[in-house]
Amino acid sequence: MNRFHAKRAARARPATGFVSAPEPRTIGQVAKGRQLLAGNVLLAGYLVENYDGTFWDIAAPAPAFDNALHGFAWLDDLAAVGDLRARLKAQAEVQNWIGRYGGGKGSGWTPDLTGRRVIRWISHALFLTRGIESPQSEAFYRSLGQQTIFLSRRWKQTTPGLPRIEALTGLIYAGLSLIGMERHVGPAADALGAACEAQINSSGGIPTRNPEELLEVFTMLTWALMALEETDREPHAAHRAAIARIAPTLRALRHADGGLARFHGGGRGQDGRLDQALANSGVKRTGFNDRAMGYHRLHGGRTSIIVDTAPPPTGDASLAAHASTLAFELTSGRRPVIVNCGAGDSFGESWNRAGRATPSHSVLGIDGVSSALLAEDGAHLVSAPKSTPTEFRETSKAVHLEAAHDGYVSRFGLTHARQLELTRDGRRFNGTDLLTTLNDACKLRFDRALDRISLQGVPYHIRFHLHPDVDAALDMGGTAVSLALKSGEIWVFRHDGVAELDIEPSVYLERGRLQPRATKQIVLSSRAIAYASRIQWSLSKARDTPVSVRDIEHDLAETTSELT
Repeated sequence: MNRFHAKRAARARPATGFVSAPEPRTIGQVAKGRQLLAGNVLLAGYLVENYDGTFWDIAAPAPAFDNALHGFAWLDDLAAVGDLRARLKAQAEVQNWIGRYGGGKGSGWTPDLTGRRVIRWISHALFLTRGIESPQSEAFYRSLGQQTIFLSRRWKQTTPGLPRIEALTGLIYAGLSLIGMERHVGPAADALGAACEAQINSSGGIPTRNPEELLEVFTMLTWALMALEETDREPHAAHRAAIARIAPTLRALRHADGGLARFHGGGRGQDGRLDQALANSGVKRTGFNDRAMGYHRLHGGRTSIIVDTAPPPTGDASLAAHASTLAFELTSGRRPVIVNCGAGDSFGESWNRAGRATPSHSVLGIDGVSSALLAEDGAHLVSAPKSTPTEFRETSKAVHLEAAHDGYVSRFGLTHARQLELTRDGRRFNGTDLLTTLNDACKLRFDRALDRISLQGVPYHIRFHLHPDVDAALDMGGTAVSLALKSGEIWVFRHDGVAELDIEPSVYLERGRLQPRATKQIVLSSRAIAYASRIQWSLSKARDTPVSVRDIEHDLAETTSELT
């Protein structure tokens, strides 16, 4: 049906020019733009090297690469370069797309990709139309008009959430900018308000619980808001209200270094995107949510900790969800210390499945089994925790969090509880992990689990995955781990001696890189034999970052090309 309506739109009366063109809302990366000009096309974690033809002749290595190509977000990077060569390359690729796919062909004719593409074409319209001949200009406007009509007919078929918001934002942009398309603005603005009411809950969260996806939703909503206000149109009340709800939630989900917590398929977020979106929103800082989208944030001094304290998403919202209940990430100043492995979807199906499993998170796991399991389709989560009671309190000396989940009750009869405490100065973080049977039925399940393994005890592991920039070494005769950060800061991990301590290999899965990054993890291993087991551990700062480099020393890896 998308193809059918795309071909119908190609026969419709086209737009003839701009009423007004919004300024670009995003700033691309010059390094990425130069790599594109050099023929190195890196999209969705896949690299095509030394390519000197049009992008549309590339045999896409994966659907995600194809989607990124047709979404045209890479125009931001060419525009960031901004010279004649970059402009001619951008103009050529847009004209080639029109010639090849403008009649309704190709995989790019989905409402969300079309919305994404229309936003970029309109945002960079001056860049794309400067110096081109009249036939090319007419083709550009004709294609934008056709895509606008397609969006007006097909946005209802998008998946609720980010895809629908992208489609509607693109439709608003086009309706406000193109001559003859004004009639689409009112219905699209109303539909966007309805989408906000349906998909943004009262605490500013979304069903997928993906922080990076929430940032993308927030970004689209702020772009649509600004476009409407700049043309003296009043956004839907639900649209404004959603932005006001999301802003404090996103602030609560960012670490001390400005990056987002990496949970449920989300990454740290594009550099500067969150700050820009918050500034565009106009929502003044009013403090942090106590529990933002099912996460608790503990912060003291220069240390931030974000903990997943809610059941994972269910149904279609769980297509990228992880078995991460009670996992946490810790950042000290500008340096991530304890992390989750991250989303592996850009590295293939095996890495995708591995990244979603409990052992890929900084949390306790029993016998190699995840707290939530993948369904037979390999996509949805099932058998997930249903109850996650939490208690959060603050004192003059520390912030405390107690939480538990029942994800292992049905298989082992055991409830996992986690007690966390961060001192106000951020220099000490104490943790206790408990496995316990809560009633006679749970004790019976646990006894049966023991019988299956000849009463040897149910094995469990508590994992603390480290960021690749953290240097870890066993210390104090193997009873502690020393963690050295590039900033010069040193943390020491200790435990109560109940479990075996080891340092094992791990990976850091990061979109935009060609391969997973090798790193390490601290692992505490033990066996549950009694009806209650407890392990205590702590992280304490032994040496601070020198004041002379605090907050201004940048990691060179962050500024080099993503091809490294």
